[in-house]
Amino acid sequence: MACHLVALRFGAHDPLGLARFWAGVLGWEPTDSPQAGIALRPDDDTGFPLRFVASREPKTGQNQLHFDLTSASAEDQRRTVARALDLGARHVDIGQSPEETHVVLADPEGNEFCVIAPGNDFLAECGFLGALSCDGSREVGYFWSEALSWPLVWDQDEETAIRSPHGGPKITWGGPPLRPKAGRNRLRFDLAPAVPGGRRSEVDRLVALGATLVGDDPDRTGLVLLTDPDGNEFSLSPQ
Repeated sequence: MACHLVALRFGAHDPLGLARFWAGVLGWEPTDSPQAGIALRPDDDTGFPLRFVASREPKTGQNQLHFDLTSASAEDQRRTVARALDLGARHVDIGQSPEETHVVLADPEGNEFCVIAPGNDFLAECGFLGALSCDGSREVGYFWSEALSWPLVWDQDEETAIRSPHGGPKITWGGPPLRPKAGRNRLRFDLAPAVPGGRRSEVDRLVALGATLVGDDPDRTGLVLLTDPDGNEFSLSPQ
């Protein structure tokens, strides 16, 4: 039995401020999250909210995960970039070449994201939040496909991608070479068992798939912290 992706969590020094930024970029409405923190509920087929919780973790290097935002036209791409900059984003250099057509920005807490140029066939079926683009191995793509029971929609040259059967963004892993991981990830998945009260059996299933049990989540009472085969943290709630 697969578990559910119930939120993408941002660890933030200013959760409310960061939530307001992303609400402005995505057009989603903020709401108080019953699991603590501030949440943004999607108004499309994304299928999971963004959750912003207080964290003192410093940002150490480039994030393992970032958003790819899509564009319907060149003018649409310029509008998205301008809106993000007005809300507090900034341009960042992560080694992209001058020939690249996407624009790389960082939110007010330094979390990178890309605004993709129009005509991207890979994201053509996706909405504005086109992809969660991750640094990761082929093995970890297979792990998350099994963990969430989401089919693989790309498996080529050690790059993988999965997508919910209900639509929404793709989750992609770019394959080697992988960046060294430094510190805990600021963005990570919050999961819940598909069956209420089934956390123990779900932990056992995830470990059998290749996860490592870390223990109680230090940021949140009642959650269990695990890592995927690449060492990326994720949390599992009781139900």
